[in-house]
Amino acid sequence: MDDSLEKETLSMARQRYSVTSHPIDTLLTWVKAGEIAIPEIQRPFVWEPTKVRNLLDSLYQGYPVGYFIAWRNPTVKLKDGTPAAGKRILIDGQQRVAALMAGLLGREVLTKDYETVRIRIAFHPQTEKFEVANAAIL
Repeated sequence: MDDSLEKETLSMARQRYSVTSHPIDTLLTWVKAGEIAIPEIQRPFVWEPTKVRNLLDSLYQGYPVGYFIAWRNPTVKLKDGTPAAGKRILIDGQQRVAALMAGLLGREVLTKDYETVRIRIAFHPQTEKFEVANAAIL
């Protein structure tokens, strides 16, 4: 067997992960169903509302928004102290998932100051622009 082919075969045999592409609506379905969990090691939500607006605009424009990395391990402790049994533990992408939860699902987020806030993003269909909602827009 060719040496490089043998190394590639060994590498593939040891691989413990897979990369799967899912649409955003699948991710939101997992969030709604409580299948996405945030481990206790993750930091609180730190994004400004304008960054949430920019993420929604990027998705709307079809731009890439990076990967979300999830892991299944039933012994990991979640933010609320419970074990993660059966859930997808979010390793990377917490800020983006929280931004989607806030901007698309209307969920409140816990800030770095441990305040619960609701971030409202408005969309103007004629101009196709996203804005952070304020009194004038509302």
